[in-house]
Amino acid sequence: MSPEEKQNSPFSYVEVTEQKRLNEAREKAIPWKKWGPYLSERQWGTVREDYSADGNAWDYFTHDQSRSRAYRWGEDGLAGFSDDKQLLCFAVALWNGRDPILKERMFGLTNSESNHGEDVKEYYFYIDSTPTHSYMKYLYKYPQAEYPYRDLVETNRGRSREEFEYELLDTGIFDEDRYFDVFVEYAKADPEDTLVRISVHNRGPETATIHVLPTLWFRNTWTWEEDEPKPALGQADGGTIHASHAKLGDYSLQCEGAAELLFTENESNASRLWGQPNPSPYVKDAFHQYVISGAHDAVNPAKTGTKAAAHYVLEVPAGGSKVVRLQLSAKPASDAFATFDQVFDSRLADANEFYERITPNNLSEDERRVHRQALAGMLWSKQYYYFDLDRWLTEHNAHPLVGSGTGVSRNADWFHMLNSDIISMPDKWEYPWYAAWDLAFHTISLSLVDFDFAKDQLLLMLRNLYAHPNGQIPAYEWNFGDVNPPVHAWATLFLYRIELELGRADVRFLERSFQGLMLNFNWWVNRKDPQGRNVFAGGFLGLDNIGVFDRSAPLPTGGHMDQADGTAWMAFYCQCMLQIALILTDYDSMYEEIAYRFIEHFVWIAYAMDRIGTNHDEMWDSVDGFYYDLLHLPNGDSMRLKIRSMVGLLPLCATTMLEPGTLDKHPRIYELVQLFRKRHPEVIKKIASAEDLEKGGYMGRRLLTTCNRSKLKSVLGYMLDENEFLSPYGIRSLSKYHKDHPFVFYLQGQEYKVEYLPAESNTGMFGGNSNWRGPIWMPVNALIVRGLIQMFPFYGPDFKVECPTGSGNYMTLFEVAKEIARRNASIFLRDANGQRPVYGGSRKFQDDPHWKDYILFYEYFHGDNGAGLGASHQTGWTGLAARSLDLFARLTPEATLASASKALADMTREQVEGQRGQ
Repeated sequence: MSPEEKQNSPFSYVEVTEQKRLNEAREKAIPWKKWGPYLSERQWGTVREDYSADGNAWDYFTHDQSRSRAYRWGEDGLAGFSDDKQLLCFAVALWNGRDPILKERMFGLTNSESNHGEDVKEYYFYIDSTPTHSYMKYLYKYPQAEYPYRDLVETNRGRSREEFEYELLDTGIFDEDRYFDVFVEYAKADPEDTLVRISVHNRGPETATIHVLPTLWFRNTWTWEEDEPKPALGQADGGTIHASHAKLGDYSLQCEGAAELLFTENESNASRLWGQPNPSPYVKDAFHQYVISGAHDAVNPAKTGTKAAAHYVLEVPAGGSKVVRLQLSAKPASDAFATFDQVFDSRLADANEFYERITPNNLSEDERRVHRQALAGMLWSKQYYYFDLDRWLTEHNAHPLVGSGTGVSRNADWFHMLNSDIISMPDKWEYPWYAAWDLAFHTISLSLVDFDFAKDQLLLMLRNLYAHPNGQIPAYEWNFGDVNPPVHAWATLFLYRIELELGRADVRFLERSFQGLMLNFNWWVNRKDPQGRNVFAGGFLGLDNIGVFDRSAPLPTGGHMDQADGTAWMAFYCQCMLQIALILTDYDSMYEEIAYRFIEHFVWIAYAMDRIGTNHDEMWDSVDGFYYDLLHLPNGDSMRLKIRSMVGLLPLCATTMLEPGTLDKHPRIYELVQLFRKRHPEVIKKIASAEDLEKGGYMGRRLLTTCNRSKLKSVLGYMLDENEFLSPYGIRSLSKYHKDHPFVFYLQGQEYKVEYLPAESNTGMFGGNSNWRGPIWMPVNALIVRGLIQMFPFYGPDFKVECPTGSGNYMTLFEVAKEIARRNASIFLRDANGQRPVYGGSRKFQDDPHWKDYILFYEYFHGDNGAGLGASHQTGWTGLAARSLDLFARLTPEATLASASKALADMTREQVEGQRGQ
């Protein structure tokens, strides 16, 4: 945007300090983001660390081993902090004088230990973060009694899938408030100078002792890499740990006070793990042995090693607090603590200024709290992810092209991959690995705070060292070849359009993305529509247990399945690719033919879902007025699997509005469209109503959708029915109708059943740690809202539907979208009684002043009461709560009717303008 445009703009363009840092990072390569929260919350039990013969990652590298065994591919820790290659790591270790284990990392149950799959059993909160991590705040709640490891494992293991999980609060360990609140804050004085403040609050009734060990260590690269020089830590003067690394350089950790400095090596304790001699007497679990067992010979008296800690023993009075202060810096040692508090005050003021700038003025105090913590969780969920599949497969003797290749391993055909980047994680404990479709949703929220990082995340999955040469985007490390919904094109288009309205048309970003997306689109067409009928499969497609059968496994019936969601996803993919191609035609006319190809693809897909005549082999059921998956049996018969689920609502998302004259600007596209209409008039009439074809929509707009006017009314009738999909907290993944009317399929004496389960799953399908048979999921709710907003400017203000169904209350599609978003947001907000639905019946979370305003953004939510379920820190796509709050705080129906795409971008102009430095 030009200086003159800035001057005449209704928005303020005064750059705030944090935005200046973002601009300096982008424009001057000043490394403000070099250091950040890039450690995992769990490295043990991951695929990367699994070298077992049977692929049982959870049992091969356990939590019990993690304190003693050096990691191969990454590091973890409490409130972890590292450089962007995770060479030098910092985290906090704790001991309450009673635990059998030094608390260096989060504890949780493995998939086989819990009645509902893997689950962290700790309470910690991502309270605050700026996008450059110039200020960050984290809270860990540490019990003063012995941590109930055995009780949690044995009790959960003994419960059935029909019972609730046994949580840490259920053990009674927080009774009488006998716990510590351990706050960890980071403040950057400059890009290579970070201050750390650890504040320990005793919430209990008596004075209590806590051991605090701020720990600095090097990720072990020397054991695995040939000719890799071993870095070194050593004690310097004045309570300082000096760190030297051949690639990273020299750093020092200054530790205030008279703490004892401990040193050891970040190397496996082979004696404990495997009964083998240790090459060195100083091993990874030395601090555990020293602090808990009093083994003074476990640490290196020479005060050198590759892992070091400052050992503070604090007596914290009841209701009181103690503070530990440190500085991690590349600068020569100085008096870091003279201006320590001033730097923290300044960075916190910068953070407040930044969030004040990007947060809508009309949000309430509680909405602002949820908004900020959602974005803080997104930023804390960054992680350095390192995985060299070529090396890993060779080490497993499973590389298909190198060595004998006699071993068997997952991901064998992904040997091209070399991942070594900071990536936004779904949940750094439960899912400490990227998931492709999650990541696309992450960028929608991340763009509120860091536009550059959001775009880079989308491009990352399309790069040669990630995407498969055949065009497939990697799913996740358990099976990179699994199939996730194709939402990257939508996210790419979303980011481009917002940035365009800010005066910057990043065509290079759009074109780079488009090239990779074209390869991926062709992979979908060639691999997931093998019969060329424009109907698509794809397996579970992110919806885990939503079907009566495991959709990623061979069907027990034989035959194959046409998936309504897979086909709708591809219709949506076509629409997004069409819109990108139309933008690129303004720069290169060669894209006109490509744009038309996506129009034709879309039309045939929409037609395939409901062809002319009465057919029993298509997904639309004209009697029910709903979409279903279609089962094709080996004998040639077919049947609809009549489960009213999100599968049948996703066609609503495949909706894109075109402004009047969009195709008229491109004569070649217009010519080809008219030719298609002439050759296939019956197809066009089938997918669009006669009225819409003749007149167009409101103000002459056109709509590409799999749901024409009559289908839309029918599907919305189900979706907005509170006895079906509409919950007080959003749209359920399965209709409540199936509570009393489960879908049952009998095959060879075996019963397959889908019933409404508003909370956790009662099956082990896909690990049993997620459930799409009733709960509310934020990403699909967001796409439904997006689809309704797209439809509104086409149908206009006079088109209304009953909401809720049967209530006699009628709403425009904009109002329906706003109502769904309001219900979603209410999950996290205090209700009239001061209760947050997300915390269900937990009195501690609902009423305690030290708990009730810290928000957890769960993976999914109870279909009836909104309580949080699944992974407790999946701020990733649940961080969409921040975008949702923004959306309807800024977006108006009048602006949307005037120009849908411009209205959506205008609402974010003020938020991200400073990020671009324009």
